[in-house]
Amino acid sequence: MATQPKTEEKVDVVIAGAGASGSTFAAVLAKAGKKAVLIDNGPDWQLTDLISSDIWGRRIKPVGHPFILEGKQVAPIGYHGGWGVGGAALHWFANVPRLLPNDFRIKSEHNRAHDWPIAYEDVAPWYDKVAYDIGISGDAKAEEVWRPAGRDYPMPPMKTFKNGEVWLKGFAANNIRMVPAAVAMNSVDYKDRPACIYDGWCHVGCPIGALANPQVTYLGEARAAGAEVRALSTVTRVLTDASGKKATGVEYVDRDGEKHIQPASVVVCASWAAQNPRLLLNSATDKHPNGLANASGLVGKYIMTHFTAVTNAMFDGDLEGAKGTIGGQFMSYERYSKTAHKGAFGSTLLVCGGAAKASGLTGLHNARPDLFGPALADFMKRAVREFTRFTAACEEQPKIENRVELVTQKDEFGMPLARIVHNYDDTEAALWNANFEEGQKIARAAGAKEVWQLRTAMPAIHLMGGTIMGTGADNSVVNSFGQTHEVPNLYVAGPGIFPTCGASNPTYTVFALSLRAAENLASNWGAIAG
Repeated sequence: MATQPKTEEKVDVVIAGAGASGSTFAAVLAKAGKKAVLIDNGPDWQLTDLISSDIWGRRIKPVGHPFILEGKQVAPIGYHGGWGVGGAALHWFANVPRLLPNDFRIKSEHNRAHDWPIAYEDVAPWYDKVAYDIGISGDAKAEEVWRPAGRDYPMPPMKTFKNGEVWLKGFAANNIRMVPAAVAMNSVDYKDRPACIYDGWCHVGCPIGALANPQVTYLGEARAAGAEVRALSTVTRVLTDASGKKATGVEYVDRDGEKHIQPASVVVCASWAAQNPRLLLNSATDKHPNGLANASGLVGKYIMTHFTAVTNAMFDGDLEGAKGTIGGQFMSYERYSKTAHKGAFGSTLLVCGGAAKASGLTGLHNARPDLFGPALADFMKRAVREFTRFTAACEEQPKIENRVELVTQKDEFGMPLARIVHNYDDTEAALWNANFEEGQKIARAAGAKEVWQLRTAMPAIHLMGGTIMGTGADNSVVNSFGQTHEVPNLYVAGPGIFPTCGASNPTYTVFALSLRAAENLASNWGAIAG
C-alpha cells in the first residue's frame, strides 16, 4: 500500500455508497450540473450479472463484514445488506409502504422516544414524486382509509395469486381491511422497463429490470448525467479543514490497495446505517475528538430494527406458492396505531402473499427448522402445494444503549472495526406476542388446516438509526435534510437518519428523504458548498 495517498482532482460532491440514497443524491446533483463521484466498496453490478438463483444471488450479499455483533437480537446483516453498486436496493423486496403521520410525533402523542423535526406533510410530496420516478404499482386510493390523500400510483396493482388470496377471509373475519400491496415493481411496462413476470426471485436481483433497483432508476440517471462510479473502493475517513467546520473530501482505498484523497465541495455519507457511524467515528480530529459531527455524543446511538411475527399455515389445494413476488400481494395498516394491540405499544404492518421457493432464503425448509431427513422431505412435498405465510412487521422503540462503536481491532485497510450492540426489551416482546396471538385467529378464520409460528428468537431486519435527525446538535446528528449540525457541507443519507422507525419498510422513505435533501442542496448549493 502506498505511504502517500494520491490526491485526485477536486469534484463538486463525493458520495460514499452507491445504494438507494447515494444514487438519488448523485442523480439530482449530476443533473444540476455538478461533478459527482460515487465510491462503493463492492463490484459495479449490472443487470446482466443477476441470475435467478439463491446460489448466484449470494454474490450480491455482504461477506466478511467489518462488524462485531453483540446482543440478544443481533443486528441484521448478511442477506439483509448489500455489497456493491446498488447496495441492498439491488435485491430489496420492493415493498413501499409509507410511514404514517403518527410515526413523526411519537413523543408528542405518547411521550416516548423522539419526534421527527418534520411532519408527514413535509415528506408526502416526495413520496409522490419518487413513485413516478422509480415506478410503483398499487392502489393509492384504497390506502387513503389510513393516510392523507396523495397522487395515484403510476401503475395499477400487481396480479394476485392463491397463496395471498387464501388469507383474505381470515383478515376480514378479524375486521382487518387488506389492500393491494404497494411495490416498486412494474405491473405493466414502464419507462422502457418490462412488466414483472412473477417468478418470485426478487430477492436475488431482477435481471429484466422490472424491479426498481438503483441500476434502472436513479443510478442510471446519474450516470447518464455524467456521474462517475468508483467500485471496489472503500472510504475510510471524511477529511476536514483546519477549523473543523468544513469537509474537504474523503480518503479511500482502491481495488489495488492504494490510498487516494478525493477533494470535494460537499461530502455525502450514504453507506449502510452501521457504516456511516463507523466512518464518522473514525474521522475524529483535534477539533472533533469524539468523532466527526458528534458534539451530541449520539453518533452510533439509537440504532433500531424491525422485527417480524410470521404465521405459517397449510391449506387444502394447490396454492402455487412459488408464483408472484417476494414482497407480498396484500397489505394493511389496520394495526398501525401505536396502541392497536391491548397491552402492547408500537405499530404493526401486515403483509401476505410473498412467494416461497422450495429452498433458499425464503424457502419452505426455513418454516420448519425442527425437521430433518425424511420428516423434512415429507413436509416439503406437501408444502410446495399447500404452504403460505403472512407477516406482521413490528416497530422497535429507539434505545440509546443500542449502538455502533469502534473497537481496537482493524480491517485490512487499517480502519477500526465496529461493534453493533442490539437488544429488544419487554416493549418489543409484548408487541411480538400480541401479533402471534392475532395471527392464530386470522389463520383459523382463513380455514388453515395446520398453523404454526416460530417463537424461539425475535428476528431483526432493516437496520436504522445511528445518525438520527433532530432540531439541533444537542439532540441529534443531522437536520431533516441529513445535513450535519456541525459541518454544514457534510451530509448523512439513508435509514440511519430516522429518529424512530415505524413499522413500514424503510427504503421508500429513504428515497423520499434523499430526494428532498438532494433537491434542497442543489437549490442552495452556493450557501452550502461555499
